[in-house]
Formats: sequence, C-alpha cells, structure tokens
Amino acid sequence: MIMILCTGLIATALVTALVLALPALARPTLPFGVRVGVQRVDDPAVIAARRSYARLTVAAGALVAVVSIPVLLVTRSAAAIGVTTSVLAVLDVLLFHRAHRMIRTAKLTGGWTAERRQGVAVDTTFRTDPVRVPWPWALPALAAVLLTAGIGWARHGTLPATLPSLFGYATEAARREPTTVLSAFQPVIFQLVLTVIAVAMVLVVLRARPDLDAARPRGSARRYRTYLRGMAVMSLLSAACLNLSLLFAALHLWEIVTPSIVWQVTIYAPLAVLAGGWLMWEVKVGQAGHRLPALPGEELEDSGLGQRDDDQHWHLAGSVYVNRRDPALLVHDRLGSSSWTLNLGHPIAWLLLGSLAVALIVVAGLLLAGAV
Repeated sequence: MIMILCTGLIATALVTALVLALPALARPTLPFGVRVGVQRVDDPAVIAARRSYARLTVAAGALVAVVSIPVLLVTRSAAAIGVTTSVLAVLDVLLFHRAHRMIRTAKLTGGWTAERRQGVAVDTTFRTDPVRVPWPWALPALAAVLLTAGIGWARHGTLPATLPSLFGYATEAARREPTTVLSAFQPVIFQLVLTVIAVAMVLVVLRARPDLDAARPRGSARRYRTYLRGMAVMSLLSAACLNLSLLFAALHLWEIVTPSIVWQVTIYAPLAVLAGGWLMWEVKVGQAGHRLPALPGEELEDSGLGQRDDDQHWHLAGSVYVNRRDPALLVHDRLGSSSWTLNLGHPIAWLLLGSLAVALIVVAGLLLAGAV
C-alpha cells in the first residue's frame, strides 16, 4: 500500500514539474503556442499569462496530490494512479489552453502581426546532406532487451501457474492471470515495441522539414542541425531507460525479487533519470536549438523578416496542425519540447493513424486471447 501511495505522489510531482517546464523551454517567440514577434516577447500580456499559468499549475498539482491520498488508500489499486495522473494532466492542459487564449486575444486585438514583414526560411542542405542516425547510441536499448529476454527464458520453466498483473511498470499482486508465453514475456514485448518506435521516430524526424527562423536563417539552420543530432541521441537513450525500467519490472513480475519500497524506487529510477536528462538537455539546447550559443557574427544576423504567422493552422494550443496546402507530413509542434506532430491536413496522416489504430486493436486482441 505504501508503495502505491508513494508511486502516485511521485507521478503527480513529475507531471507538475514537466508541465511547468514546457513554457520555459519554448522559443520566446512561441509563448504557449502563439506566434509573436521578437518585439513582443516581453509584452505585459505574455508575462501575465506566464505568471498565471505557473500559479494555477502548482495549485492544481497540490490539489490532486491531496485528493489522491485518500483515493489510493481506499482503492488500494495501482490503476488509481493512472486515474489521478490523468485528471491532473487534463487540468494542466486546460490551464495551458487558457494561457494560450490570453496571449492569442492580446495578439489579435493589438495587431501584432502587422508590425513586421513576414517570411519563411528554407535550407536545402537538410535534404542533400541530412543529419545521420547515431546508431551506436541504440546499443544500450538493444542490450536491455536481450538481457531481459535471456533472464525470462531462463526463468520461464520455473514460473508459477499464475503471474501478477502487469500494469505499466508496476504489478498488482491481488490480480493474477494464467502464465502463458504472452503474459510472461510482456516486458520483452513492450521493450521491443518501444525500441522500434524510438528508432522509427528518429528516422522520420531527421527527414522532417526543419523549423528555421526567417529573421536569422543561417544561424538557426546551424543550431537546428546540432539540435537534431542531440534529439536523436536522447531519443535512443530514452528507449534504453524505458527498457531498463521494464527489466526491473520483469524481475518483479517473474517473482525473482520480493516487492519493497526500495525495489519500487529502483523500477522508477530510470524514468526519473530520463525525465531529468530531457529537462537538462532542453534547458541547455532549447526548442529547435534556440538556446545554443551563436557563432561570431550570427548574433548580428537579421534578414528584416518576421516568421510567417500561421496560427490559423494550429489548434489545441499549438498541439494539432491542420493545413491542406502544406506538403509536409510531419512538423515541429509548439509545445516547448522536442516533439513533432502530424499535419492532419495531409491524407497520409490519416492513413498512418488508421493503421496505428488497427495495430493496437490486433495487439490488444492477442493479449486478451493469451490471457484467456
């Protein structure tokens, strides 16, 4: 019970810390997903939105933490952690959208878009000389998969008739299911899926359209290359951290180790390292590499243009992009982190989403069939 309670409070703290960091990591010209000119970065409306968001986000995290304590004590279920964390995530999304609307309203009423001529920057070398995939950094994730599979293979013949239910990175001793190949090797299956997804995303993102600054095209292109290399390395290391946590969870699932608070902390330690690593990297590099230091002469670069205002194509506070006239399938989002989103105005985007839905249904069906 104490383990479930500690896990729930840690999850609440992590979610609150991450959503607080998002606005600070975004480019100054994209506060809460709204495109503003460099002359409006320190506008009173932007500052007011940032302060209000920070206060309300902390209050929401504290409220959910207080409410989750009796909920977890009564339910005594790890599933309740997902419920409380989801509630907090919904509240944080609403607060982010509120700040977005505050700045968007100030921008429209103040006529900010007419203050500078608009344009876009293009660098064709990202096609002729693309950033390469740093394959050696994928080895730790692969090693974690092979180690987990080897331990599972050695342990499989001595497993009991039933196993505790695996819920994310935790197990519920009260809920057990028959021991089958699928149920016993769920951690390995999840590891393989996570590794494949990480590699696939790196391959796709390195070929996506770069998000360059029209005012400083050469400097932003150089920074973006450095940013892409670091993002690829961090993504592959993320798969290694996730796989390591699944390895520790598998040892618990296979009853090789006994449950304890120390072991629960050990399971989530790689996730904490992962979150801290991404946060440190984002603080140092910034969204699209805007925090990287400029080379001599780059700080004086100014094309006289402002970035093209495309707010009308962004929805849900800069997380959803819909533009039928844009040939790009994948674009860098505006949430202040190293993430991309599909252009839902592109027909292939819906084909990919449909294929993903079918794959998830098939996997869920196989898992249910194995459990039965």
